[in-house]
Amino acid sequence: MSIEGTGGIGIGKTGKMDEAVKADTLDRSCDGGRVEITDAPIAVDAIVWEIKGGMKAGGDGAVCVFDGIVRDNTRGRPTLYLDYEAYREMALEQMRGLAKEAVAKFGVRDVALVHRLGRLMVGETSVLVVVCSAHRKAAFDACRWLIDTLKKTVPIWKKETFADGAVWADGEPFPDELAINPAVPAVGRAGGVDAVAGRAAGPDGEAPVAGFRGLP
Repeated sequence: MSIEGTGGIGIGKTGKMDEAVKADTLDRSCDGGRVEITDAPIAVDAIVWEIKGGMKAGGDGAVCVFDGIVRDNTRGRPTLYLDYEAYREMALEQMRGLAKEAVAKFGVRDVALVHRLGRLMVGETSVLVVVCSAHRKAAFDACRWLIDTLKKTVPIWKKETFADGAVWADGEPFPDELAINPAVPAVGRAGGVDAVAGRAAGPDGEAPVAGFRGLP
């Protein structure tokens, strides 16, 4: 398995770890796929071309792309920008596992899974999922499962800043029909903590604080 990236975390021929620990983290161990955490803007077109064109196999019949971008509002509340933070090593390991699981679970040929960290302005890409498959259903299903599972389980946190304040936002609800394990209803909150999901919540019971996330 190799981990490399331009100016990023990697093991060189000398066997020493690069010093720039906050730069791009790229893993190409997933059967030629791409799993990456980066501080730089995501090169959407180049990555799609890499998976769809540069590495295209004759058996491909579908390519499904999810390009998650920063919108300008949440429920009508104007958004200024987002800040993403992560437990990088764990997040990359879990993303790597999701990519491999998607290939095995849905029978797709190739997967790209890339997430950006740091401050993102409106219109910028925060997460990219690309899936190549012989059939469209597998590509759609794998792409949906990858983004929903990433948002639900991977230790990446989003702070949304508005003109009148900021909140640490939780992931969107996971569709029960795509979950590996059935959803367990919440049993209540105590001291600002969701007793089932294990999320530390703010005073309004909605916005988890930074640095704490329930993991499966």
